[in-house]
Amino acid sequence: MKQKTIIDFKTSANTNHWIIIDDVVMGGKSSGHFKINDDGYGKFYGEISLDNNGGFSSVRYRAENIDVEDFTKVTLHLKGDGKRYQFRIKADGNDKHSYVTHFSTTGDWETITINLKALQPKFRGKHLKRSNFSETTIAELGFLFGNKTAEPFTLLIDSIALE
Repeated sequence: MKQKTIIDFKTSANTNHWIIIDDVVMGGKSSGHFKINDDGYGKFYGEISLDNNGGFSSVRYRAENIDVEDFTKVTLHLKGDGKRYQFRIKADGNDKHSYVTHFSTTGDWETITINLKALQPKFRGKHLKRSNFSETTIAELGFLFGNKTAEPFTLLIDSIALE
């Protein structure tokens, strides 16, 4: 099986291409953070606030376009806090919409496999009348947390790869 590593924090402990976007962009008060922890994993963590109609935090990886033409799946090796997250990608950096799926974490290290064609187009949480992901590149990928509850969250990311 052909595999291509996109992110492996053990070989590249670099956060330069990762950015946080919280509900603060629309007046909310949630606060997300991203860093490399002492064990060498990417750590996306923070606190969700529902104040001012807020309720989400996201971390996004933007670098050079990633060719996915020869791949059908994304594999995430991560450790969550037992909560539900979104995995999101954009085919083009100028797109307003993202292709999205949800996954639940167990609290243990796990590998989650996502079929690229299963990623659904959404904009601000609403489904769009477009087909699922069928593009040849990924310009941005990331994670979003927001379960309509004011609560802390932590997601450790070891690696992200294509299969």
